[in-house]
Amino acid sequence: MFNPDEIKKIHAARQRWESQLLNPTLEKSSERKAQFISGSSDAVERLYTPEDIESINYEQEIGFPGEFPFTRGVQPTMYRGRLWTMRQYAGFGMAEESNRRYKYLLQQGQTGLSVAFDLATQIGYDSDHEMSYGEVGKVGVAIDSLADMEVLFDGIPLDKVSTSMTINAPASVLLAMYIAVAKKQGVAATKITGTIQNDILKEYVARGTYIFPPQPSMRLITDIFEFCAKQAPRWNTISISGYHIREAGASAAQEVGFTLANGIAYVRAAIDAGLNADEFGARLSFFFNAHNDLLEEVAKFRAARRLWAKIMKNRFGVTNPKAMMLRFHTQTAGSTLTAQQPMNNIVRVAIQTLAAVLGGTQSLHTNSFDEALALPTEESVRIALRTQQIVACESGVADSVDPLAGSYYVETKTNQLEADALNYIEKIDQMGGVVNAIERGFIQKEIQKSSYQYLSDIENEQRHIVGVNKFKTENDTKPDLLKIDLAVQERQIKKLKQLKQTRDNQLVQQRLAELKKVAESRDNIMPAIISAVKAYVTLGEICGVMRQVFGEYKETIVI
Repeated sequence: MFNPDEIKKIHAARQRWESQLLNPTLEKSSERKAQFISGSSDAVERLYTPEDIESINYEQEIGFPGEFPFTRGVQPTMYRGRLWTMRQYAGFGMAEESNRRYKYLLQQGQTGLSVAFDLATQIGYDSDHEMSYGEVGKVGVAIDSLADMEVLFDGIPLDKVSTSMTINAPASVLLAMYIAVAKKQGVAATKITGTIQNDILKEYVARGTYIFPPQPSMRLITDIFEFCAKQAPRWNTISISGYHIREAGASAAQEVGFTLANGIAYVRAAIDAGLNADEFGARLSFFFNAHNDLLEEVAKFRAARRLWAKIMKNRFGVTNPKAMMLRFHTQTAGSTLTAQQPMNNIVRVAIQTLAAVLGGTQSLHTNSFDEALALPTEESVRIALRTQQIVACESGVADSVDPLAGSYYVETKTNQLEADALNYIEKIDQMGGVVNAIERGFIQKEIQKSSYQYLSDIENEQRHIVGVNKFKTENDTKPDLLKIDLAVQERQIKKLKQLKQTRDNQLVQQRLAELKKVAESRDNIMPAIISAVKAYVTLGEICGVMRQVFGEYKETIVI
Protein backbone atom coordinates (compact mmCIF):
# COMPACT_ATOMS: atom_id res chain seq x y z
CA MET A 1 0.00 0.00 0.00
CA PHE A 2 3.00 2.26 0.53
CA ASN A 3 5.94 3.07 -1.72
CA PRO A 4 9.10 1.32 -0.37
CA ASP A 5 11.07 4.55 -0.67
CA GLU A 6 8.45 6.34 1.43
CA ILE A 7 8.67 3.61 4.07
CA LYS A 8 12.44 4.12 4.26
CA LYS A 9 11.90 7.86 4.75
CA ILE A 10 9.33 7.21 7.48
CA HIS A 11 11.71 4.80 9.22
CA ALA A 12 14.49 7.39 9.16
CA ALA A 13 12.11 10.08 10.38
CA ARG A 14 10.98 7.86 13.25
CA GLN A 15 14.58 7.23 14.33
CA ARG A 16 15.16 11.00 14.32
CA TRP A 17 11.98 11.60 16.36
CA GLU A 18 12.95 8.96 18.90
CA SER A 19 16.47 10.34 19.42
CA GLN A 20 15.66 14.05 19.32
CA LEU A 21 12.23 14.22 20.96
CA LEU A 22 11.02 10.98 22.53
CA ASN A 23 14.12 9.92 24.45
CA PRO A 24 14.78 13.38 25.97
CA THR A 25 11.13 13.51 27.00
CA LEU A 26 11.34 10.10 28.69
CA GLU A 27 14.50 11.17 30.53
CA LYS A 28 12.66 14.16 32.00
CA SER A 29 9.39 12.40 32.71
CA SER A 30 8.75 8.68 32.43
CA GLU A 31 5.51 7.24 31.11
CA ARG A 32 2.69 6.23 33.41
CA LYS A 33 3.42 3.22 35.60
CA ALA A 34 0.90 1.09 33.82
CA GLN A 35 0.81 -2.13 31.87
CA PHE A 36 -0.06 -1.00 28.36
CA ILE A 37 -2.19 -3.93 27.26
CA SER A 38 -5.33 -4.36 25.21
CA GLY A 39 -8.59 -5.82 26.51
CA SER A 40 -7.17 -9.20 25.49
CA SER A 41 -3.91 -8.67 27.41
CA ASP A 42 -1.87 -8.11 24.23
CA ALA A 43 0.88 -5.49 24.37
CA VAL A 44 0.00 -2.10 22.90
CA GLU A 45 2.92 -0.31 21.27
CA ARG A 46 3.60 3.34 21.93
CA LEU A 47 3.22 4.33 18.30
CA TYR A 48 2.01 2.83 15.03
CA THR A 49 3.11 4.09 11.62
CA PRO A 50 2.86 3.05 7.95
CA GLU A 51 5.77 0.67 8.68
CA ASP A 52 3.35 -1.56 10.60
CA ILE A 53 1.07 -2.00 7.60
CA GLU A 54 3.49 -1.58 4.73
CA SER A 55 2.68 -5.02 3.27
CA ILE A 56 -1.10 -4.50 3.16
CA ASN A 57 -2.65 -4.66 -0.29
CA TYR A 58 -5.49 -2.16 -0.11
CA GLU A 59 -7.78 -3.75 -2.68
CA GLN A 60 -7.28 -7.32 -1.47
CA GLU A 61 -7.22 -6.78 2.30
CA ILE A 62 -9.20 -3.59 2.95
CA GLY A 63 -11.14 -2.87 -0.22
CA PHE A 64 -14.49 -1.15 -0.41
CA PRO A 65 -17.67 -1.65 1.60
CA GLY A 66 -20.19 -4.06 0.12
CA GLU A 67 -17.67 -6.22 -1.75
CA PHE A 68 -15.16 -8.96 -0.99
CA PRO A 69 -13.46 -9.23 1.48
CA PHE A 70 -16.04 -7.01 3.24
CA THR A 71 -13.46 -5.64 5.70
CA ARG A 72 -15.15 -2.24 5.55
CA GLY A 73 -18.71 -3.49 5.83
CA VAL A 74 -21.36 -5.59 4.13
CA GLN A 75 -23.27 -2.73 2.50
CA PRO A 76 -21.89 -0.04 0.16
CA THR A 77 -23.57 2.79 2.08
CA MET A 78 -23.80 1.16 5.54
CA TYR A 79 -25.56 3.53 7.99
CA ARG A 80 -25.97 6.31 5.43
CA GLY A 81 -28.57 4.01 3.85
CA ARG A 82 -30.13 2.57 7.00
CA LEU A 83 -29.14 2.60 10.64
CA TRP A 84 -28.47 -0.63 12.48
CA THR A 85 -31.50 -2.35 14.03
CA MET A 86 -31.90 -1.24 17.64
CA ARG A 87 -32.92 -4.54 19.17
CA GLN A 88 -33.12 -4.49 22.98
CA TYR A 89 -32.90 -7.96 24.55
CA ALA A 90 -35.89 -8.28 26.88
CA GLY A 91 -38.14 -10.78 28.59
CA PHE A 92 -39.14 -11.60 32.14
CA GLY A 93 -41.96 -13.10 34.15
CA MET A 94 -44.99 -14.28 32.22
CA ALA A 95 -45.80 -13.55 28.59
CA GLU A 96 -48.21 -10.75 29.56
CA GLU A 97 -45.49 -8.78 31.34
CA SER A 98 -42.95 -9.22 28.55
CA ASN A 99 -45.55 -8.22 25.95
CA ARG A 100 -46.03 -4.92 27.80
CA ARG A 101 -42.25 -4.35 27.87
CA TYR A 102 -41.98 -5.01 24.11
CA LYS A 103 -44.73 -2.53 23.34
CA TYR A 104 -43.05 0.02 25.61
CA LEU A 105 -39.71 -0.40 23.83
CA LEU A 106 -41.32 -0.11 20.41
CA GLN A 107 -43.02 3.10 21.53
CA GLN A 108 -39.60 4.41 22.65
CA GLY A 109 -38.12 3.89 19.18
CA GLN A 110 -36.77 0.35 19.28
CA THR A 111 -36.72 -1.06 15.75
CA GLY A 112 -36.63 -4.82 16.40
CA LEU A 113 -37.52 -7.30 19.13
CA SER A 114 -35.12 -9.60 20.96
CA VAL A 115 -36.63 -12.27 23.20
CA ALA A 116 -34.97 -13.49 26.40
CA PHE A 117 -36.33 -16.83 27.64
CA ASP A 118 -36.14 -18.11 31.19
CA LEU A 119 -33.75 -20.92 32.05
CA ALA A 120 -36.47 -23.60 32.14
CA THR A 121 -37.49 -22.74 28.57
CA GLN A 122 -33.86 -22.69 27.43
CA ILE A 123 -33.32 -26.29 28.56
CA GLY A 124 -36.65 -27.63 27.38
CA TYR A 125 -38.66 -27.96 30.59
CA ASP A 126 -42.20 -26.79 31.29
CA SER A 127 -42.75 -24.48 34.24
CA ASP A 128 -44.30 -27.27 36.31
CA HIS A 129 -41.25 -29.54 36.04
CA GLU A 130 -39.23 -30.04 39.22
CA MET A 131 -36.10 -28.77 37.44
CA SER A 132 -37.86 -25.43 36.80
CA TYR A 133 -38.48 -24.58 40.44
CA GLY A 134 -37.18 -21.12 41.32
CA GLU A 135 -36.27 -20.28 37.71
CA VAL A 136 -39.63 -19.53 36.12
CA GLY A 137 -39.60 -16.04 34.61
CA LYS A 138 -36.34 -15.08 36.32
CA VAL A 139 -33.81 -14.47 33.52
CA GLY A 140 -36.35 -14.27 30.73
CA VAL A 141 -39.95 -14.97 29.84
CA ALA A 142 -41.54 -18.36 30.56
CA ILE A 143 -42.89 -19.99 27.38
CA ASP A 144 -44.54 -23.38 27.85
CA SER A 145 -46.81 -23.55 24.82
CA LEU A 146 -48.23 -21.81 21.78
CA ALA A 147 -50.76 -20.18 24.12
CA ASP A 148 -47.90 -18.28 25.84
CA MET A 149 -46.40 -17.34 22.50
CA GLU A 150 -49.74 -15.93 21.33
CA VAL A 151 -49.84 -13.67 24.39
CA LEU A 152 -46.17 -12.69 24.02
CA PHE A 153 -46.79 -11.24 20.56
CA ASP A 154 -50.36 -10.05 21.05
CA GLY A 155 -50.85 -6.77 19.22
CA ILE A 156 -47.40 -6.93 17.61
CA PRO A 157 -47.64 -7.42 13.83
CA LEU A 158 -45.10 -10.08 12.85
CA ASP A 159 -45.07 -8.97 9.21
CA LYS A 160 -43.73 -5.57 10.30
CA VAL A 161 -41.38 -6.40 13.19
CA SER A 162 -38.12 -8.36 13.01
CA THR A 163 -37.67 -10.68 16.00
CA SER A 164 -34.54 -12.29 17.40
CA MET A 165 -34.92 -15.21 19.80
CA THR A 166 -31.99 -16.24 21.99
CA ILE A 167 -32.73 -19.94 22.13
CA ASN A 168 -30.52 -22.89 21.27
CA ALA A 169 -31.29 -26.50 22.21
CA PRO A 170 -35.08 -26.11 21.75
CA ALA A 171 -34.75 -23.54 18.93
CA SER A 172 -36.80 -25.71 16.56
CA VAL A 173 -39.75 -25.64 18.98
CA LEU A 174 -39.72 -21.88 19.56
CA LEU A 175 -39.38 -21.23 15.84
CA ALA A 176 -42.35 -23.52 15.23
CA MET A 177 -44.37 -21.54 17.77
CA TYR A 178 -43.39 -18.25 16.13
CA ILE A 179 -44.44 -19.53 12.71
CA ALA A 180 -47.76 -20.71 14.19
CA VAL A 181 -48.43 -17.32 15.83
CA ALA A 182 -47.65 -15.55 12.56
CA LYS A 183 -50.11 -17.79 10.73
CA LYS A 184 -52.81 -16.97 13.29
CA GLN A 185 -52.13 -13.30 12.52
CA GLY A 186 -52.54 -14.04 8.82
CA VAL A 187 -48.79 -13.73 8.15
CA ALA A 188 -47.23 -16.46 6.02
CA ALA A 189 -43.90 -17.98 7.05
CA THR A 190 -42.42 -16.53 3.86
CA LYS A 191 -43.05 -13.03 5.26
CA ILE A 192 -41.52 -13.30 8.73
CA THR A 193 -38.09 -11.82 9.41
CA GLY A 194 -35.75 -12.37 12.30
CA THR A 195 -33.25 -14.80 13.79
CA ILE A 196 -33.03 -17.75 16.11
CA GLN A 197 -29.70 -18.21 17.83
CA ASN A 198 -29.76 -21.99 17.25
CA ASP A 199 -26.01 -22.24 18.01
CA ILE A 200 -25.55 -25.37 20.09
CA LEU A 201 -21.78 -25.83 19.76
CA LYS A 202 -20.91 -22.84 21.92
CA GLU A 203 -23.26 -24.19 24.61
CA TYR A 204 -20.91 -27.11 25.21
CA VAL A 205 -17.95 -24.81 25.94
CA ALA A 206 -19.27 -21.51 27.23
CA ARG A 207 -22.89 -21.43 28.36
CA GLY A 208 -24.34 -24.81 29.25
CA THR A 209 -27.96 -24.69 28.08
CA TYR A 210 -27.67 -27.84 26.00
CA ILE A 211 -30.06 -30.79 26.01
CA PHE A 212 -29.03 -33.32 23.38
CA PRO A 213 -25.60 -34.69 22.35
CA PRO A 214 -23.77 -32.95 19.48
CA GLN A 215 -24.81 -35.22 16.60
CA PRO A 216 -28.61 -35.04 17.04
CA SER A 217 -28.24 -31.35 17.88
CA MET A 218 -26.51 -30.78 14.54
CA ARG A 219 -29.30 -32.75 12.84
CA LEU A 220 -31.89 -30.36 14.33
CA ILE A 221 -29.90 -27.37 13.08
CA THR A 222 -29.57 -28.65 9.52
CA ASP A 223 -33.28 -29.56 9.50
CA ILE A 224 -34.01 -25.92 10.34
CA PHE A 225 -31.67 -24.77 7.55
CA GLU A 226 -33.46 -27.00 5.04
CA PHE A 227 -36.97 -26.13 6.20
CA CYS A 228 -36.44 -22.36 6.26
CA ALA A 229 -34.73 -22.32 2.87
CA LYS A 230 -38.04 -23.45 1.39
CA GLN A 231 -40.69 -22.22 3.84
CA ALA A 232 -39.21 -19.12 5.55
CA PRO A 233 -36.54 -17.76 3.22
CA ARG A 234 -36.27 -14.35 4.95
CA TRP A 235 -35.55 -15.91 8.35
CA ASN A 236 -31.96 -16.10 9.63
CA THR A 237 -31.62 -19.73 10.64
CA ILE A 238 -28.69 -19.38 13.03
CA SER A 239 -26.83 -16.70 14.94
CA ILE A 240 -23.38 -18.17 15.42
CA SER A 241 -22.44 -16.71 18.75
CA GLY A 242 -19.13 -15.46 19.99
CA TYR A 243 -20.87 -13.38 22.64
CA HIS A 244 -21.07 -16.12 25.25
CA ILE A 245 -17.57 -17.34 24.41
CA ARG A 246 -16.28 -13.85 25.25
CA GLU A 247 -18.46 -13.65 28.36
CA ALA A 248 -16.85 -16.89 29.55
CA GLY A 249 -13.47 -15.15 29.47
CA ALA A 250 -12.15 -15.58 25.94
CA SER A 251 -9.89 -13.01 24.31
CA ALA A 252 -10.92 -11.08 21.19
CA ALA A 253 -8.94 -13.46 18.95
CA GLN A 254 -10.45 -16.50 20.65
CA GLU A 255 -13.93 -15.06 20.27
CA VAL A 256 -13.40 -14.75 16.51
CA GLY A 257 -11.47 -18.00 16.06
CA PHE A 258 -13.81 -20.26 18.04
CA THR A 259 -16.95 -18.63 16.63
CA LEU A 260 -15.84 -19.00 13.02
CA ALA A 261 -14.68 -22.56 13.71
CA ASN A 262 -18.24 -23.28 14.87
CA GLY A 263 -19.49 -21.61 11.70
CA ILE A 264 -17.29 -23.91 9.63
CA ALA A 265 -18.81 -26.93 11.40
CA TYR A 266 -22.36 -25.76 10.67
CA VAL A 267 -21.58 -25.09 7.01
CA ARG A 268 -19.93 -28.50 6.64
CA ALA A 269 -22.88 -30.25 8.32
CA ALA A 270 -25.34 -28.48 6.03
CA ILE A 271 -23.32 -29.36 2.90
CA ASP A 272 -23.13 -32.99 4.06
CA ALA A 273 -26.92 -32.91 4.42
CA GLY A 274 -27.20 -31.94 0.75
CA LEU A 275 -27.74 -28.18 1.11
CA ASN A 276 -26.18 -25.56 -1.14
CA ALA A 277 -23.77 -23.21 0.65
CA ASP A 278 -24.42 -20.44 -1.86
CA GLU A 279 -28.07 -20.53 -0.78
CA PHE A 280 -28.15 -21.26 2.97
CA GLY A 281 -24.93 -19.29 3.49
CA ALA A 282 -26.81 -16.08 2.78
CA ARG A 283 -29.07 -16.72 5.82
CA LEU A 284 -26.27 -17.30 8.33
CA SER A 285 -25.73 -14.57 10.88
CA PHE A 286 -23.34 -14.04 13.77
CA PHE A 287 -23.50 -12.59 17.27
CA PHE A 288 -20.54 -10.83 18.86
CA ASN A 289 -19.61 -9.12 22.10
CA ALA A 290 -18.65 -5.44 22.32
CA HIS A 291 -16.05 -5.17 25.08
CA ASN A 292 -14.40 -2.13 26.63
CA ASP A 293 -11.26 -1.77 24.48
CA LEU A 294 -12.81 0.36 21.76
CA LEU A 295 -10.09 0.13 19.10
CA GLU A 296 -9.41 -3.57 19.63
CA GLU A 297 -13.13 -4.28 19.28
CA VAL A 298 -13.42 -2.30 16.05
CA ALA A 299 -10.47 -4.26 14.66
CA LYS A 300 -12.05 -7.52 15.85
CA PHE A 301 -15.25 -6.94 13.89
CA ARG A 302 -13.31 -6.01 10.75
CA ALA A 303 -11.03 -9.06 11.09
CA ALA A 304 -14.00 -11.40 11.58
CA ARG A 305 -15.72 -10.09 8.46
CA ARG A 306 -12.61 -10.49 6.32
CA LEU A 307 -11.72 -13.93 7.63
CA TRP A 308 -15.24 -15.34 7.17
CA ALA A 309 -15.39 -14.07 3.59
CA LYS A 310 -12.12 -15.86 2.84
CA ILE A 311 -13.33 -19.06 4.54
CA MET A 312 -16.57 -19.18 2.56
CA LYS A 313 -14.84 -18.39 -0.73
CA ASN A 314 -11.68 -20.46 -0.42
CA ARG A 315 -12.71 -23.38 1.78
CA PHE A 316 -16.28 -23.94 0.59
CA GLY A 317 -16.08 -22.54 -2.96
CA VAL A 318 -18.94 -20.10 -2.41
CA THR A 319 -19.52 -17.70 -5.31
CA ASN A 320 -22.59 -15.83 -4.05
CA PRO A 321 -21.30 -12.60 -2.42
CA LYS A 322 -24.20 -12.61 0.05
CA ALA A 323 -23.10 -16.02 1.30
CA MET A 324 -19.62 -14.61 2.00
CA MET A 325 -20.91 -11.72 4.10
CA LEU A 326 -20.53 -11.92 7.85
CA ARG A 327 -23.64 -10.12 9.09
CA PHE A 328 -23.76 -9.79 12.85
CA HIS A 329 -25.70 -8.65 15.88
CA THR A 330 -23.80 -7.16 18.79
CA GLN A 331 -24.53 -6.98 22.50
CA THR A 332 -22.54 -4.85 24.87
CA ALA A 333 -20.51 -6.89 27.35
CA GLY A 334 -22.51 -8.01 30.37
CA SER A 335 -19.34 -9.30 32.02
CA THR A 336 -17.93 -5.75 32.17
CA LEU A 337 -20.88 -4.37 34.15
CA THR A 338 -20.11 -3.80 37.80
CA ALA A 339 -22.37 -4.04 40.84
CA GLN A 340 -20.18 -1.35 42.41
CA GLN A 341 -21.08 2.19 41.30
CA PRO A 342 -23.60 0.81 38.78
CA MET A 343 -24.23 4.19 37.13
CA ASN A 344 -20.68 3.95 35.72
CA ASN A 345 -22.03 1.18 33.50
CA ILE A 346 -23.83 3.79 31.39
CA VAL A 347 -20.43 5.09 30.28
CA ARG A 348 -19.08 1.60 29.65
CA VAL A 349 -22.08 0.77 27.49
CA ALA A 350 -21.67 4.01 25.52
CA ILE A 351 -18.03 3.10 24.71
CA GLN A 352 -19.07 -0.41 23.70
CA THR A 353 -21.87 0.99 21.55
CA LEU A 354 -19.34 3.13 19.69
CA ALA A 355 -17.15 0.07 19.16
CA ALA A 356 -20.05 -1.90 17.65
CA VAL A 357 -21.12 0.92 15.36
CA LEU A 358 -17.59 1.83 14.25
CA GLY A 359 -17.09 -1.90 13.61
CA GLY A 360 -20.12 -2.10 11.32
CA THR A 361 -22.74 -4.09 13.26
CA GLN A 362 -26.13 -4.84 11.67
CA SER A 363 -28.08 -4.77 14.94
CA LEU A 364 -27.32 -3.91 18.53
CA HIS A 365 -28.49 -4.48 22.08
CA THR A 366 -27.21 -2.12 24.74
CA ASN A 367 -27.15 -3.45 28.31
CA SER A 368 -28.84 -1.51 31.07
CA PHE A 369 -26.75 -0.08 33.89
CA ASP A 370 -28.48 -2.21 36.56
CA GLU A 371 -28.01 -5.61 34.87
CA ALA A 372 -25.14 -6.60 37.17
CA LEU A 373 -27.76 -6.58 39.92
CA ALA A 374 -31.07 -7.59 38.34
CA LEU A 375 -33.20 -7.54 35.22
CA PRO A 376 -33.53 -3.97 33.91
CA THR A 377 -36.29 -1.59 34.94
CA GLU A 378 -38.20 0.53 32.41
CA GLU A 379 -36.04 3.53 33.29
CA SER A 380 -32.72 1.72 32.87
CA VAL A 381 -33.72 0.04 29.62
CA ARG A 382 -34.85 3.41 28.25
CA ILE A 383 -31.42 4.90 29.03
CA ALA A 384 -29.79 1.93 27.28
CA LEU A 385 -31.92 2.48 24.18
CA ARG A 386 -31.29 6.24 24.27
CA THR A 387 -27.55 5.48 24.26
CA GLN A 388 -27.93 3.90 20.81
CA GLN A 389 -30.14 6.72 19.61
CA ILE A 390 -27.69 9.42 20.74
CA VAL A 391 -24.82 7.65 19.01
CA ALA A 392 -26.95 7.35 15.86
CA CYS A 393 -28.27 10.91 15.82
CA GLU A 394 -25.65 13.06 17.54
CA SER A 395 -22.16 11.53 17.37
CA GLY A 396 -21.57 11.66 13.60
CA VAL A 397 -19.94 8.21 13.55
CA ALA A 398 -22.72 6.81 11.36
CA ASP A 399 -22.18 9.39 8.62
CA SER A 400 -19.12 7.79 6.98
CA VAL A 401 -18.53 4.14 6.17
CA ASP A 402 -15.80 2.50 8.30
CA PRO A 403 -14.31 5.85 9.39
CA LEU A 404 -11.36 4.26 11.24
CA ALA A 405 -10.05 2.46 8.13
CA GLY A 406 -6.48 3.43 7.41
CA SER A 407 -5.63 4.01 11.06
CA TYR A 408 -2.18 2.50 11.48
CA TYR A 409 -3.22 1.00 14.81
CA VAL A 410 -6.62 -0.29 13.69
CA GLU A 411 -5.26 -1.87 10.52
CA THR A 412 -2.34 -3.44 12.43
CA LYS A 413 -4.73 -4.79 15.03
CA THR A 414 -7.11 -6.08 12.35
CA ASN A 415 -4.25 -8.03 10.76
CA GLN A 416 -3.08 -9.39 14.11
CA LEU A 417 -6.53 -10.55 15.21
CA GLU A 418 -7.21 -12.20 11.85
CA ALA A 419 -3.89 -14.07 12.04
CA ASP A 420 -4.44 -15.13 15.67
CA ALA A 421 -8.03 -16.26 15.00
CA LEU A 422 -6.90 -18.22 11.93
CA ASN A 423 -4.25 -19.91 14.06
CA TYR A 424 -6.96 -21.21 16.41
CA ILE A 425 -9.04 -22.42 13.46
CA GLU A 426 -6.04 -24.29 12.02
CA LYS A 427 -5.39 -25.98 15.39
CA ILE A 428 -9.04 -27.07 15.54
CA ASP A 429 -8.80 -28.37 11.96
CA GLN A 430 -5.80 -30.49 12.98
CA MET A 431 -7.91 -32.03 15.76
CA GLY A 432 -10.58 -33.04 13.28
CA GLY A 433 -13.00 -30.16 13.83
CA VAL A 434 -14.89 -28.40 16.59
CA VAL A 435 -16.70 -31.41 18.05
CA ASN A 436 -13.39 -33.24 18.55
CA ALA A 437 -11.82 -30.08 19.97
CA ILE A 438 -14.70 -29.77 22.45
CA GLU A 439 -14.46 -33.43 23.46
CA ARG A 440 -10.71 -33.03 24.03
CA GLY A 441 -11.34 -29.92 26.11
CA PHE A 442 -9.08 -27.73 23.95
CA ILE A 443 -11.48 -24.81 23.54
CA GLN A 444 -12.56 -24.90 27.19
CA LYS A 445 -8.95 -24.85 28.40
CA GLU A 446 -8.00 -21.95 26.13
CA ILE A 447 -10.94 -19.90 27.42
CA GLN A 448 -10.09 -20.80 31.01
CA LYS A 449 -6.49 -19.62 30.57
CA SER A 450 -7.59 -16.33 29.04
CA SER A 451 -10.18 -15.75 31.76
CA TYR A 452 -7.63 -16.48 34.48
CA GLN A 453 -5.17 -14.00 32.95
CA TYR A 454 -7.81 -11.24 32.74
CA LEU A 455 -9.00 -11.74 36.31
CA SER A 456 -5.43 -11.98 37.60
CA ASP A 457 -4.65 -8.64 35.97
CA ILE A 458 -7.57 -7.11 37.87
CA GLU A 459 -6.62 -8.81 41.14
CA ASN A 460 -3.02 -7.62 40.81
CA GLU A 461 -4.18 -4.14 39.74
CA GLN A 462 -2.39 -4.44 36.42
CA ARG A 463 -5.79 -3.69 34.92
CA HIS A 464 -7.94 -1.01 36.48
CA ILE A 465 -11.73 -1.29 36.78
CA VAL A 466 -13.22 1.99 37.99
CA GLY A 467 -15.21 1.49 41.16
CA VAL A 468 -13.85 -2.02 41.71
CA ASN A 469 -10.08 -1.74 42.20
CA LYS A 470 -9.67 1.96 41.40
CA PHE A 471 -11.57 5.06 42.56
CA LYS A 472 -13.64 3.04 45.03
CA THR A 473 -16.30 4.61 47.25
CA GLU A 474 -17.96 3.43 50.42
CA ASN A 475 -21.67 2.69 50.67
CA ASP A 476 -22.62 2.78 46.98
CA THR A 477 -26.22 3.78 46.42
CA LYS A 478 -28.16 0.93 44.85
CA PRO A 479 -30.83 1.80 42.27
CA ASP A 480 -34.39 0.52 42.40
CA LEU A 481 -34.38 -3.01 41.01
CA LEU A 482 -36.88 -5.18 39.17
CA LYS A 483 -37.76 -8.23 41.27
CA ILE A 484 -39.42 -11.46 40.09
CA ASP A 485 -40.99 -13.45 42.91
CA LEU A 486 -42.30 -17.00 43.19
CA ALA A 487 -45.87 -15.80 42.59
CA VAL A 488 -44.97 -15.65 38.88
CA GLN A 489 -44.15 -19.35 38.95
CA GLU A 490 -47.43 -20.17 40.69
CA ARG A 491 -49.46 -18.20 38.13
CA GLN A 492 -47.59 -19.75 35.21
CA ILE A 493 -48.12 -23.30 36.53
CA LYS A 494 -51.84 -22.59 37.06
CA LYS A 495 -52.10 -21.33 33.49
CA LEU A 496 -50.29 -24.42 32.17
CA LYS A 497 -52.53 -26.76 34.17
CA GLN A 498 -55.62 -25.11 32.72
CA LEU A 499 -54.24 -25.49 29.18
CA LYS A 500 -53.62 -29.21 29.66
CA GLN A 501 -57.17 -29.68 30.92
CA THR A 502 -58.89 -27.83 28.06
CA ARG A 503 -56.87 -28.88 24.97
CA ASP A 504 -57.61 -31.96 22.84
CA ASN A 505 -55.37 -34.44 24.68
CA GLN A 506 -56.13 -37.26 22.26
CA LEU A 507 -54.74 -35.09 19.46
CA VAL A 508 -51.76 -34.23 21.68
CA GLN A 509 -50.86 -37.92 22.07
CA GLN A 510 -51.27 -38.44 18.33
CA ARG A 511 -48.93 -35.53 17.54
CA LEU A 512 -46.33 -36.77 20.05
CA ALA A 513 -46.39 -40.25 18.52
CA GLU A 514 -45.91 -38.73 15.04
CA LEU A 515 -43.04 -36.60 16.35
CA LYS A 516 -41.31 -39.62 17.88
CA LYS A 517 -41.58 -41.52 14.60
CA VAL A 518 -40.05 -38.64 12.62
CA ALA A 519 -37.29 -38.15 15.22
CA GLU A 520 -36.33 -41.81 14.82
CA SER A 521 -36.17 -41.41 11.03
CA ARG A 522 -34.06 -39.09 8.90
CA ASP A 523 -37.04 -37.03 7.73
CA ASN A 524 -37.04 -33.30 8.41
CA ILE A 525 -38.40 -32.83 11.92
CA MET A 526 -39.75 -29.27 11.57
CA PRO A 527 -43.19 -30.11 10.07
CA ALA A 528 -43.88 -32.57 12.90
CA ILE A 529 -42.88 -30.00 15.53
CA ILE A 530 -45.11 -27.35 13.92
CA SER A 531 -48.04 -29.77 13.90
CA ALA A 532 -47.42 -30.51 17.57
CA VAL A 533 -47.27 -26.89 18.73
CA LYS A 534 -50.46 -26.08 16.80
CA ALA A 535 -52.18 -28.76 18.90
CA TYR A 536 -50.85 -26.99 22.03
CA VAL A 537 -48.37 -29.72 22.83
CA THR A 538 -46.02 -28.09 25.32
CA LEU A 539 -42.34 -27.33 24.96
CA GLY A 540 -41.51 -29.83 27.71
CA GLU A 541 -43.57 -32.58 26.09
CA ILE A 542 -41.89 -32.07 22.71
CA CYS A 543 -38.39 -31.94 24.20
CA GLY A 544 -39.26 -34.97 26.32
CA VAL A 545 -39.92 -37.04 23.21
CA MET A 546 -36.66 -35.85 21.65
CA ARG A 547 -34.82 -36.69 24.88
CA GLN A 548 -36.14 -40.26 24.59
CA VAL A 549 -34.93 -40.57 21.01
CA PHE A 550 -31.72 -38.51 21.06
CA GLY A 551 -30.57 -38.92 24.65
CA GLU A 552 -29.09 -36.17 26.84
CA TYR A 553 -25.59 -34.70 26.79
CA LYS A 554 -23.49 -35.12 29.90
CA GLU A 555 -20.69 -32.61 30.31
CA THR A 556 -17.10 -33.82 30.44
CA ILE A 557 -15.20 -32.06 33.21
CA VAL A 558 -12.10 -30.33 31.84
CA ILE A 559 -9.21 -29.77 34.24
